[in-house]
Amino acid sequence: MISPGRPVKVAVVGGGIAGLAAAYFLRGRGAELTVLEGSPQVGGKLAIIEVAGTAVDAGAEALLARRPEGVELIREVGLGGALVYPGTTTAAIWTRGRFRALPRRHVMGVPADLDDLARTKILSAAGLERARRDADLPTSRRDRDVAVGDYVGARFGAEVVNRLVEPLLGGVYAGRADQLSFEATLPGLALESGRHRSLADAAAAIVGAAGSSSAQAGAEDAPVFTTLTGGLGTLPQALIDASGAKVRTKATVRELRPTPDGWRLTVGPAIAPEYVEAEAVVLALPARPASRLVGQIAGGAAAASGLAEIEYASMAIITLAYPVTAFPEPLTGSGYLVPAVDGRAVKAVTFSTVKWPHLADAIHLVRCSVGRIGEESVLQHDDRELAELAACDLAAATGVTGHPVDARVTRWGGGLPQYTVGHMERVGRIRAGIAAQPGLAVCGAAYDGIGIPACIASARLAADQVADYLATRFRSATSTPANARE
Repeated sequence: MISPGRPVKVAVVGGGIAGLAAAYFLRGRGAELTVLEGSPQVGGKLAIIEVAGTAVDAGAEALLARRPEGVELIREVGLGGALVYPGTTTAAIWTRGRFRALPRRHVMGVPADLDDLARTKILSAAGLERARRDADLPTSRRDRDVAVGDYVGARFGAEVVNRLVEPLLGGVYAGRADQLSFEATLPGLALESGRHRSLADAAAAIVGAAGSSSAQAGAEDAPVFTTLTGGLGTLPQALIDASGAKVRTKATVRELRPTPDGWRLTVGPAIAPEYVEAEAVVLALPARPASRLVGQIAGGAAAASGLAEIEYASMAIITLAYPVTAFPEPLTGSGYLVPAVDGRAVKAVTFSTVKWPHLADAIHLVRCSVGRIGEESVLQHDDRELAELAACDLAAATGVTGHPVDARVTRWGGGLPQYTVGHMERVGRIRAGIAAQPGLAVCGAAYDGIGIPACIASARLAADQVADYLATRFRSATSTPANARE
């Protein structure tokens, strides 16, 4: 509890899930909260659109239920009754012109059972033979972070990377296996790999004897994912209501300067600046704009440099609506992933009305994801062209006929941070630099995970850091040394 005898002003810069969660966690601690969001609406990648008369998520459409932070927060803000679970989480790989089931036992595409992998026929005979050499290779020693693709490729060969690991990582990060950090994206496997000669054995140790996949590791009867009946885009307003924070949109923060009492934030255009005073600040921004603000602070260069090193991938979500009768065969499973080596524009597809039974109707909603790091050119197409590309790929995969009855394109420019090699060391430098600035904290997807629960965890950490700082500051200010009292 912050207790200076008056409300303490705290500014949260950024109104995405991390910023709104940070404001919520600071509620009731004696803080007067202001959230400053540069865009016209809050919520970040949690947003609702309407397609064919149905409200659906335009950004994140599910959260990992087996990590507790997301579900706990949803219940705390009164949305627990709206939690729903998927009808299926069974996904496929569409590669070389056919749907092929994912291996039952894997960790983000890294196989835990080579016989299981063989049954999927995802790999060629030569690729499978190369993958089996993992069992005979000497232990791969690692004294520093490496790229996922390099490490896995050295153990199993290029086909496992290209047709399994790459599409799964691409679906999560829109990144490349030859650039993404092994330690940051697969921390459990990176740790376990040092304890086993075979990488398949390391993956098996994580998956466990029960045979669940990486997304399903844990209690077998617990749901893997969850969402809200009205969409995850309904969570931001619930957080605002529960936090009691004052929220300002179209309020871009251009400058951040320390003052004797805390911080001064400059909001608005240079010709008509407005100043917001706060005793503590939480930066819940993407890394690049956070870097620009931190770089203005004396002593902030190291943290600003680390933030500037974090790259972002752009992507787009194309939601298509078709009559159920347009598909020659009933859609099964939650969707499919497409390896980059197959040369398709669409990298992932979700059969939304199959995955989420509460959306089921006479219309099938299909969600297509486009965009990987280095493939920004595909996003240069206008919305109509992107929708046509997605529909073309979907027709090739499923045989759907006719045109969609509705389509919506949502673009997320610079939406996904890339956890490239050295990410954890980079984040350590950022946090050390921020910690040296009294009353300043950071949170969001750039640091410890891009999923909703990870963002919420980073928000709680930032809120705790700010609250602890303020409580210590005001305790020190109100305590009087014994010799001064005499």
